[in-house]
Amino acid sequence: MSDEPRTATLRTDHGTPTHAKWVAAAVAPDNTDSMTTTIDGTAVRTEIERETTGGLQTTVDDYIVNLSVATAVIEAVEEPARDGEGERTAADQPTDNRHQHE
Repeated sequence: MSDEPRTATLRTDHGTPTHAKWVAAAVAPDNTDSMTTTIDGTAVRTEIERETTGGLQTTVDDYIVNLSVATAVIEAVEEPARDGEGERTAADQPTDNRHQHE
């Protein structure tokens, strides 16, 4: 059996640089020390390195769940959801940039 760590690279395209930034920001807090997430244009790239195949599989599975949730939330916010014809919802309102975190 090899002592080399097991690695995986996951690259997902999110259509726009803004969506990629949002997804990366959503998944990064759950990254372990063996994971790095970067943004490349409209894509999010996450590299995972684990000592065992089972550990790698578990980490990839967890990451995919987090990625799916982040993507679903963005899609839900971006949908033109309206209470009635011509009425704006909270998601349509201008953003107050004073509360953004860097």
